[in-house]
Parts: sequence; structure tokens; C-alpha cells
Amino acid sequence: MDRSTRFRLLVSVPDMGDENFDRTVIYMVEHDDDGALGLVLNRPSATPVEDHLPDLAAPVTGPAVFFVGGPVSVGGLLALGRRRLDADDAHLAPLPGALALVDPEALVEGEVDGVDAVRLFTGYSGWGPGQLDAELAAGAWHVVEARPDDVLCDDPDDLWRVVMRRQGGRLASLGLFPDDPSVN
Repeated sequence: MDRSTRFRLLVSVPDMGDENFDRTVIYMVEHDDDGALGLVLNRPSATPVEDHLPDLAAPVTGPAVFFVGGPVSVGGLLALGRRRLDADDAHLAPLPGALALVDPEALVEGEVDGVDAVRLFTGYSGWGPGQLDAELAAGAWHVVEARPDDVLCDDPDDLWRVVMRRQGGRLASLGLFPDDPSVN
């Protein structure tokens, strides 16, 4: 594999043509020769976390809804959190910066105390060996650096445009691409 996207963002081209990934920003958790796994950061559902997990002790960052992490294993639960500086919790798999993958079962059971914010995802985005590399070669995704506030941003609906615009040059201009090109 030429270049891993691990811990970076995949930003879809504006006219991808796949409703699962149109205008998505995906935080890549894994990408190696065996495949890739990421979570869509800007697909909040309409389902409040409180409706299904009213006793969740960890603070869910707003919007406090489940996010659709991708089309694979929808209904399964994944969690990303912001680790506290003093966190030494076996239920956390540290990621760069203050991020961590959080054991969702331990989170639901109230056994996680090393995070000060979490976001819950149903489903994930997955690619088999070589699949994402082929999509990258075809130009379906832009790979950009993730900033700490991207993963748990409070305005996910605008995240695609924000990430595109901060890239400068041609990518910044793509961030101005209209939602519906036919009304341009």
C-alpha cells in the first residue's frame, strides 16, 4: 500500500454520486493492507441518544444524537471520545491527540471514566483490501489532515464545507459547490 489514510480525514468529492458518502467527512481509524475502517463525522441521525441510552453516564457531545458512521453494520455501536489528560482507562484505545476509541459496552455499563465527551456511531465505513486505494486513485476522495475539533465538532452539517474551505486553492473552491448544481 502506497499511503495510509489512518488518523486523517477522507473528504468526498462534491458530486460523488453515492448517497452513503455524498459530501461526507470520514475520520479514518484504520487503513492497512487488510483494508480500511472509518467513521462518517457529518451524518447525524434524528435519534437522540437519550431515547435509547437514558442512563449513559458519559457526556455526549452535541448534537446528542446517534451518528451514522457508514453503511456497514448499521445497528452496531462504536464510540469516539475525548480523553481526559489524566485518563488511564483500559476501556480506551488512544488515538492521536486527545481522541480515543471507547469500548461501547463498557460505556453503556458506566465503566468508562476517562473521557469528558463522546460521540456514538451506528455503523461504520469499511473497505476490503485495496478497495479504498482504488477509490483514492480514481479521485473519489481528498485526503486531508484532521484537526482536533473535527471529530467531535458541534456543527456537523457544515463540516464538509469547513474542511474543504480551509484547504485553500482548488479544494477551497470545491467547498463552494452548490448543494444542488441544477439550481446554480
